[in-house]
Amino acid sequence: MHKILVTGANGFVGSALCDVLTDREIPFVGSVRKNAMQSQFQVGNLTGTMDWSDALSGCDAIIHLAARVHVMSDKVNDPLVAYREVNVDATMNLARQAVESGIKRFVFVSSVKVNGEATKDRPFTSLDVPAPVDPYGQSKFEAESALQELSRRTGMEVVIVRPPLVYGPGVRANFLRLMQLVKLGLPLPFGNIQNRRSMVALDNLVDLLILCVHHPKAAGQIFMVSDDDDLSISSLIGRIAKSMGKHLILLPIPSRLIEVCAGILGKSAVADRLLGSLQVDILHTKETLNWQPVISADAAIQKTVSHFLGQG
Repeated sequence: MHKILVTGANGFVGSALCDVLTDREIPFVGSVRKNAMQSQFQVGNLTGTMDWSDALSGCDAIIHLAARVHVMSDKVNDPLVAYREVNVDATMNLARQAVESGIKRFVFVSSVKVNGEATKDRPFTSLDVPAPVDPYGQSKFEAESALQELSRRTGMEVVIVRPPLVYGPGVRANFLRLMQLVKLGLPLPFGNIQNRRSMVALDNLVDLLILCVHHPKAAGQIFMVSDDDDLSISSLIGRIAKSMGKHLILLPIPSRLIEVCAGILGKSAVADRLLGSLQVDILHTKETLNWQPVISADAAIQKTVSHFLGQG
């Protein structure tokens, strides 16, 4: 059985992944930036020079989650440099040491932002020409390319997974704000919005990542992942409201008016994510790995809402 190094083990996805690995009795060790607990290594800030030898000892696979995550309003002088230091330089430092330690497979959690920011005529696929728009997406694309080149030179198997929005118990950002708004019971201006967005529940992403560690057909592949149930913003809010037992009022406000108001408030980026479409096609993932989402979007939304309500 593979022993897995999980980086970012105390993050949103990492915590859920380690819980499932524990439940399935799959050997693993987690790395965290600080406040390490039992079976974890404290590695500090990710850099291009840090020593991973202790964390890699005895492992033969890596699921690399640790990253400088997407920041809506970045305050650093040069965001691309900051993203590259962690998402490219630190990733490749780990990957090179992984090769030296005899790691067989490196599962890299990238982002749908490598494909782009929005879809129009068709969903994104793993075969699309990458078109990252922001520094975060660019850094993830550069890391993917560097890992693929390292794989070609050394034989270490690399698997790339590109998630869209990930949600589940403890989710934050826009999904949390939607739950808060629905809980307040106020009318919301999304009755006319018929966009389509792919999301992936924590349970589904974690299940796929574990499968990518050992499935023989995963080596060298890029996988898109989702719940296979794309939702409009109005449909998502409706399912959240149903999970809360709330009566929902959606006002038929034109999307252009919402965009203008959001721009005045300095929230254009938030509006783009709520109103625009971003879909991914997971047929390649399902057929290559014989994989299906392990939880439906309805059940995952209910689980997320129940946790949110339980937190008061």
